[in-house]
Amino acid sequence: MSALVARRRRLWAAGGLAATALAALPMSVVAHPSDVAPPALGLGVAASSWGLEPLALIGLAAAATLYGVGVRRVDRAHPTTPVPRRRLVAWFGGLAIIAVALFSFLDVYATTLFSVHMVQHLLLAMVGAPLLLLGAPITLLLRAATPEVRRRRILPVLQSRPVRVISHPAVGWLALAIVVWASHFSLLFEAALDDPVTHAVEHALYLGAGLLFWWPVIGVDPHPVRLSHGLRIGYVLAAMPLNSFLGFVLFAAPTVLYAHYATVQRVWGPTPLEDQQLAGGIMWAAGDLLFLVPVLYLTVLWFRSEEEKGRLHDEQLDRERARREREGAPIA
Repeated sequence: MSALVARRRRLWAAGGLAATALAALPMSVVAHPSDVAPPALGLGVAASSWGLEPLALIGLAAAATLYGVGVRRVDRAHPTTPVPRRRLVAWFGGLAIIAVALFSFLDVYATTLFSVHMVQHLLLAMVGAPLLLLGAPITLLLRAATPEVRRRRILPVLQSRPVRVISHPAVGWLALAIVVWASHFSLLFEAALDDPVTHAVEHALYLGAGLLFWWPVIGVDPHPVRLSHGLRIGYVLAAMPLNSFLGFVLFAAPTVLYAHYATVQRVWGPTPLEDQQLAGGIMWAAGDLLFLVPVLYLTVLWFRSEEEKGRLHDEQLDRERARREREGAPIA
């Protein structure tokens, strides 16, 4: 028991050290007035420009620590079936992507360049969210919990009506569509550019919508509605035109759509209209690619699943044929 306590303390200490290390990173540019641009963006400036949000930092450190504790518990309890290492890579890779989106120059320059802001949103909803889901946190929680906790607390929550509603594929699809379109064509976008709290809320909306959208697609964790491979592919493909059309709208707009970017005083980089066109192009091209990669992955899984079904069917026929031969029955 003392060894277990010591391990937990070491894990919490490691999480605290990681948070301290991130907090100690250089922050040459943390914030700037909405009408004054930071220095010209280059490799050196990008590497030294960090702005840390304490709540987000605490959340990421807690997510990393709790996941590590869960993995250690499962690996000790089930040494023959430990947590697959690819899930650890996915989980911590997702946390790293989110940290880059929230703390790096992407966040520092998001209020200066629309194109940078677009990359930030894509990383949160289209890269960080699916990577976290590939880490199978719900499965890890179920395996790490005691049978009593799993039966009395976790499963009732997972099987509750609210969870069934918010986890429905239609809700996830609509959540991503609404967040992406409403954030670009409502007062939220301009407000997020001028108010750090609103900006943080916008980040949470993109990450949350991404998690809801990709949960039924990834298919690693338990889900109330289990989609077939074909439905998952169709689900993703149906969302792709929404992304493409929004990217095209931003790219083709003849004027700057957001007053904030038009009023930022900078003498470097693209003009506000060119920056907006670049943002639209990033959403159009990179966004579509981030939809196509999962579609290709799901297609491969579908083919493998059909091959496995065919192999099992052939084995069943072979067993049936062998049984008939032993019994002397005629073989069809």
